[in-house]
Amino acid sequence: MTNIEIDNAIGIFRLPYRSWPQDKILAYFQSRTEISYFPVVDGDETTREKIDNILLNRFEFNHELHQLTDHFDWASNPSRDIEWLILLHKFYYAVGLGIAYHETKNQRYFEKWMDLTSSWIDTVQLDHLSSDVAGRRIQNWIFAHYYFVTLNSCVSVSESFYLKFLKSIHDQVAYLIDHLTPARNHRTLELYAVFLAAVVFPEMKQATAWLDFAKEELLKNIQKDILSDGVHCELSTDYHHIVLKNYLNIRQLAAMNQISMPKEIDIQIKKALEFSLFVHKPDGLIPSLSDGDTRSFLELLEKGARFYQSEEMLYVASKGKSGHAPSVRSKGFPKGGYYILRSGWGDGAAPYEDERYLVFDCGPLGEGNHGHFDLLSFEMAAYGQSLVVDPGRYTYDEFGEINWRVRFRGTAYHNTVLIDQKNQTAYRPGKKKFKIKGPEPAYELKSFVTRRGFDYLHGIARSHEYEVVHERKIFFVALEYWIISDLLNAQEEHDYDLHFHLSDQAFEKVSVTTEQETLLVSAPNLLMAQPIDSGGLHFVEDAYISKVYGAKLRAPVIRFARKAANADFHTILYPYKNTHERPQISVKRLPVLCGETLCDASQGFALSITLTKGGQSYQDSYFSANPTFGKRYTFKEYEYNGSFLYVRQDVEGNVLAFHHDPETEVGAYSDLLL
Repeated sequence: MTNIEIDNAIGIFRLPYRSWPQDKILAYFQSRTEISYFPVVDGDETTREKIDNILLNRFEFNHELHQLTDHFDWASNPSRDIEWLILLHKFYYAVGLGIAYHETKNQRYFEKWMDLTSSWIDTVQLDHLSSDVAGRRIQNWIFAHYYFVTLNSCVSVSESFYLKFLKSIHDQVAYLIDHLTPARNHRTLELYAVFLAAVVFPEMKQATAWLDFAKEELLKNIQKDILSDGVHCELSTDYHHIVLKNYLNIRQLAAMNQISMPKEIDIQIKKALEFSLFVHKPDGLIPSLSDGDTRSFLELLEKGARFYQSEEMLYVASKGKSGHAPSVRSKGFPKGGYYILRSGWGDGAAPYEDERYLVFDCGPLGEGNHGHFDLLSFEMAAYGQSLVVDPGRYTYDEFGEINWRVRFRGTAYHNTVLIDQKNQTAYRPGKKKFKIKGPEPAYELKSFVTRRGFDYLHGIARSHEYEVVHERKIFFVALEYWIISDLLNAQEEHDYDLHFHLSDQAFEKVSVTTEQETLLVSAPNLLMAQPIDSGGLHFVEDAYISKVYGAKLRAPVIRFARKAANADFHTILYPYKNTHERPQISVKRLPVLCGETLCDASQGFALSITLTKGGQSYQDSYFSANPTFGKRYTFKEYEYNGSFLYVRQDVEGNVLAFHHDPETEVGAYSDLLL
């Protein structure tokens, strides 16, 4: 650095630091102990294999490995996916180099960190790529600083390099403040970067202003982005947790350095933690609803449990090993549109991971551009396995013979009904990429009832792409299996395709048989059953799911097809743990009378389910109707005028369970209500 460059760099500090020579500045930062901070490590991006490859200029992002030259061009992308170049500029590997150096003291890791960082500073403009990339890079540079400077004060850091490094962080933060993303998850991580720089480098003359600015804007941001039920406004389970992680890190950093924060931030964080607590599946993973990956964020619940002294968070974070089970079994988040049904929390007869779980989507598309066209879709898990799954996002890249971004986002790649091969929302080519070209569908949650022994959901979707009204009713029977009923109503004939996407573990392991007028689909740990209907078709087809960005796995999709104006599908989903526990199931429709007239399914339907398991046989009767008709229905020996009714009987006809809409009356067995 020239003398002028040194003077400009030292000018970023307040007195007395800006009067010091550069060697004293380096020595000070290598030895100071007043500031407490911690690195945040991305385990996937900092594996030792990836870091050792970077020593050879072999960079792997999103499952793409590319060999770069010694003096590569930071603006050149060897991948067709812009996300690859973005990860190159985010510098997660700088943290990995720091970890490797800290553990081995091998100078090659230190030298590579200096080389790559210097090269970026010398050749890349501050406005290259978007502001969120700058925010993540600032964070990762500070986390690398933790390993190379704070933990290892004897590192032979060049005085001129270190001053250039701090000057670049200063300039990037100043630029970022003037170019913050207007809203949502990118703004959160950018404000975290500003907050982090202000806390870690209070010696910079702008640090106090940065801190005040970050605190004020973080409060506004969390109030706007976290809905009143705790769900992040983009309605992506993955981005919800990424945002939550940033807020928890900010809150922890503030506490470590005795920095007061607005109380409203804690209130919003706790709401977001509650959604995290419920949406995690019994295996500890989140479903990949809308854009995102399938992964675990239990460490956030553990951090939240410590910070807010929550026994319920601790219980879920530890999968039932510590703390206290939540008092609520199933819960709805109406602003986000997610409803989560669970058989229990492992505090009863079943172990924690063996509990049954379903998450249902009956809400808006979400702010931003991460929403999938998946209204009334669901994901189901049981006995430590995800059985009916949301396929995920796979990629944001839209190039190639198949536009995988469009396919994974579309309605057909979700567990709902595809109508006339159309997405629920108009999604068509724009100038560069596909764009949403019309309004999102209207949604309505008609009912959510959770009681001892059962749960019931009723959601309605009305798309602007077709006249059909889709109603889906989900009944969680005895907390052991589900009845999924889909009612399609229209004036004219349409093509209906009901999809159930199974996990990759079921690939080439699905069989279809017909027994006792029942269509049975067998997959590992899952039995599906439907009453056989004339005119209905079924298919087992190959598709894909994606658990992490850039990687897709072959998986089966079960498709039930029908062409009609009005149609209904009734699907039993029965999960089981071991082969010897596989039940025997038959299901048939029961006639339902409205007065003396036979009802169609849109008015009311009834099913008779014969179930044999563990040497015991049961007869389950299930009825559901549209209560707006205000009629009294008759099926079997029952008269009823409510939304749903369920009865379980043994082989001798004894009533073992009796559940119904709590706001209605029944004409038989009313003294046996549970």
